[in-house]
Amino acid sequence: MSSVLYKFENSVAVLVLNRPESLNAISTELIDDLSEALRRAKNDKARALILTGEGRAFSAGGDIRQMREIAQREGKIEAFLDEPLKKLHKVVEELDNLPFPTIAVLKGIAAGAGGTLAIACNFVIAEVSSSINFAFVKIGLSPDCGTTFFLPRIVGYRKALELLFLGNTLSAEEAFKLGIVNKLVEDGKAMEEAAILASILAEGPTASFAKIKYLISESFKNNLKEQLEREAEMQLESGRSNDFKEGI
Repeated sequence: MSSVLYKFENSVAVLVLNRPESLNAISTELIDDLSEALRRAKNDKARALILTGEGRAFSAGGDIRQMREIAQREGKIEAFLDEPLKKLHKVVEELDNLPFPTIAVLKGIAAGAGGTLAIACNFVIAEVSSSINFAFVKIGLSPDCGTTFFLPRIVGYRKALELLFLGNTLSAEEAFKLGIVNKLVEDGKAMEEAAILASILAEGPTASFAKIKYLISESFKNNLKEQLEREAEMQLESGRSNDFKEGI
């Protein structure tokens, strides 16, 4: 059984982390299956993507049990944090670089790298009883999976330090107030809400969405002059598109 379920319908790809017995903990198998599912979404020419978890959680983060097994086999405690982590980081890049909007649907806990997979998506819709943490310090680790990239950009420098130093769990309402979550919904309603949003996005100008994602990413390293140049380039490209002609 695949550790990531894949469904494609009406130009929307739905990816479901499928290890409910371990709260969708991130194993080496899940890393490989998630990478393959992201490639399928691109090959299917998806126009929006939903990422969620099966069962009671989004993801409890790295699979501690498998970390122990790999450590015993390799004879070093940090073995999982070498090659498997590099592959997981590649998956985070693949997710961030998708040329269409992505939506994370949170129910239950999204912890550690599981929380980061959620905030790596462009939208986060959370059920009111869900929660999120980046509690790497609770097991003596520094953050991974782009946590220190995404989190300060969402909540700001000082709040990111607080969340990462203390490792406290945030309720869905607290995460919403900080801007980590875009929308709060009743329990059992998040997938329905995500499907509505994905449908709206899938009917939109996908090329424009891709350029918006690129431009916002570039804005964090460019000065104003450089960013204006990138905007001019992207808008000129957009101006040649059928979407622009239709919009006019």
